Amino acid sequence: MLKMTNLNVKYLGLDLKNPIIAGSCGLTNSIENLKAIEAAGAGAVVLKSIFEEEIYLEFAHEFSKLGPMDNNLEFLDYYDYQIKKDNLKRYLSLIKEAKSELTIPVIASINCVTAQEWGFFAKKVEDAGADAIELNMFILPTNLSQTSQDNESMYFDIVSRIASKVKIPISLKISPYFSNLGGVIRDLSFSEIKGLVLFNKLYSPDVDINQQKITGSEVLSHDTDYKLSLRWIGMMANRVNSDLSASTGIHNWETVVKMLLVGSTTVQVVSALYQDGFSVITDMLKNLEKWMNENGYNSIEDFKGKLSMDNSTNLADFERVQFMRTFGEYK
Repeated sequence: MLKMTNLNVKYLGLDLKNPIIAGSCGLTNSIENLKAIEAAGAGAVVLKSIFEEEIYLEFAHEFSKLGPMDNNLEFLDYYDYQIKKDNLKRYLSLIKEAKSELTIPVIASINCVTAQEWGFFAKKVEDAGADAIELNMFILPTNLSQTSQDNESMYFDIVSRIASKVKIPISLKISPYFSNLGGVIRDLSFSEIKGLVLFNKLYSPDVDINQQKITGSEVLSHDTDYKLSLRWIGMMANRVNSDLSASTGIHNWETVVKMLLVGSTTVQVVSALYQDGFSVITDMLKNLEKWMNENGYNSIEDFKGKLSMDNSTNLADFERVQFMRTFGEYK
């Protein structure tokens, strides 16, 4: 008989019953799905992202009249009744309904690329009852007149502006495309955020050689796509001032265990939900608990970060990037 194990973790200062989070996606955009995700055992849920562009579209015709938003929140409340589309109101309603129906933490998601006036919406998200906000950010460095420092400073600007408007914890979901990724992760962890999600799954273009045109690539991740996140979480665990959450390629319980061993506090599951249904969460939890029992662990803290670089005697396990030795011995 399996003994009781403690799967509880603390993420962003929130108490989660386990480390598995349903990540932001189309499946987290309805109360029916959210309730099913909770029933499957998820420790928390990140709602589908609201995009900065959507916020602009719904208030664009008023921005020119209002000037800076910081002192015009009451005026914006009036225009809530006059917007042409209902995306923002539906999003806030989803937060309120989710908080009334679910017992697990509800994390709102804002996909953003600038630190402009849209920040007022973060306060509305907080007022609607969200337990935290995840900022999903990727600023494509295509402006050749900007330095890498210019590009990186935009992340800090956005975090600072949003943090000044809300009291709930903020996490930041980023890409690996920085010239000094380790330094950026470290510095961001000492900003106003409480957590970093490594990494977001980005849209990538592809080429249709028959029609000779640019097309989109696959949307869902593969079960081998976790390795970049594993490397960087393993290298940064215990060296940063915020929680780390693993994202992209989390398809099975084995990968969940791997991420926890290298130092992740939580994991975010998305593609597996589309491919295998919400029951994949139940399976992950059952096998995680079984693995913990078999290895004599009573809680996540007993083994979290055990294999991080900070606890390693061989730094090359994480830092080696060349295949020369591997291919030299490969048969």
